[in-house]
Amino acid sequence: MSKYFGTNGVRGVFTELTPELALRLSQAFGLWRGKGKILVARDMRLTGECLLSAVKSGLASVGCEVLDLGLCSAPGAEFMLKKEKGNGLIIVTASHNPPDWNALKFVDKNGITVSRERGSEIEKLMDKPALAKWDEVKPMRSIPYSTEEHAKAIENSVDLRKIRKANLKLVLDFGNGTSALYADMFKRLAKITAINSHIDGKFPGRPSEPSEENVQNLMNLVKQGGYDGGFAWDGDADRFIAIDEKGNFIVGDKIFALSVLLKLRKEGGKSIATTVATSRAAEDVARKYGAKTIYTRVGAPYLSEAMTENDVAIAGEEVGGVIWREISLAKDGPATAVKLMELMAEKPLSSWTAELPQYFNAKTKIQFSKEKKLEAIERLSKSTKGKVNKLDGVRMDFEDSWVIVRASGTEDYIRIFAEAKTREKAEKLVKEYGKIVKEM
Repeated sequence: MSKYFGTNGVRGVFTELTPELALRLSQAFGLWRGKGKILVARDMRLTGECLLSAVKSGLASVGCEVLDLGLCSAPGAEFMLKKEKGNGLIIVTASHNPPDWNALKFVDKNGITVSRERGSEIEKLMDKPALAKWDEVKPMRSIPYSTEEHAKAIENSVDLRKIRKANLKLVLDFGNGTSALYADMFKRLAKITAINSHIDGKFPGRPSEPSEENVQNLMNLVKQGGYDGGFAWDGDADRFIAIDEKGNFIVGDKIFALSVLLKLRKEGGKSIATTVATSRAAEDVARKYGAKTIYTRVGAPYLSEAMTENDVAIAGEEVGGVIWREISLAKDGPATAVKLMELMAEKPLSSWTAELPQYFNAKTKIQFSKEKKLEAIERLSKSTKGKVNKLDGVRMDFEDSWVIVRASGTEDYIRIFAEAKTREKAEKLVKEYGKIVKEM
């Protein structure tokens, strides 16, 4: 079992993910990748530059050629890995976590993020790294144009004339994160009002996660200002949510279902991939277009693996992370926003969401220690009968609803998601299984 790796990389507060640990992990990753050209990047967190310095030193010390993207969104960095034909990538980012957290996200040369299972292979190389000889240590190179290249690829993937002709009026909540780097791209496409647009690792405007609770200001602005909608991202711009023209919050599940609709309507496809914690709405939309749904464990690594192992047209998950394979295998918030603008150029967002199969979601999280949360899930798994999926946690499917109980791969929580045809039924399922978990 992996000691450091979680669902998607290695996370922790600064006393846990120290510069020393970052250096050792980076050395091991460089050796695991067989050295070569490794890209590095960071988000705006206050510990980012410190940890990035350790990452660069670790890679260089084992003979890797380091290409430094500097301050960069996670999807922008993953796009550059593909463009530069790198042998791997390390991003210093804790995504949606609080500001005192940071993380190292590892990506292989194929654009597949490293899962907990593959991370254990890297950990085996940490104790005695084979240092390069002094004359084998390579110069480091900086690449300052990552955002521009990524933005260009996004714009090339949509109908720009259609979007510009619609003359959309949008409020963009950058959340003080790296999505703010794409302000110029959005200015080229629409009339925008920006909030929380200065990059700041303390997240003074709102918490990093773009949950409904955290984007109330955005919702009110859209509602009061006669806008066509609003967008928001997390700190490293892999998660994305939207607000319709009436000021209603569109959950990540619906963002993915709309993305499936757009992708399959334009290009078709044999299958989509999503996690066991995602709404049935995406599966219903895919079925309408003759595509099957492949379910995976929760986490970006498993979605990117599914895209390479199967003929998958699009992949995504319930937090509003969507993978557009024509750009990269990253969950890409800026790309999803621009793709959604293509739909909004035809008719209002509320009209599109009204076309989706209607489900109601409820969720909660219960704090557990790392050891006890796994024990609780194991006991629940053994005691549950009926139609059960144990791919990741325990998911129970009923005729018109489902509930999943799983241990978070990034935090000390057990998460419970439920979905039903009524809000009352979804909330009842969450409460019922929350009580069961607490008694475990």
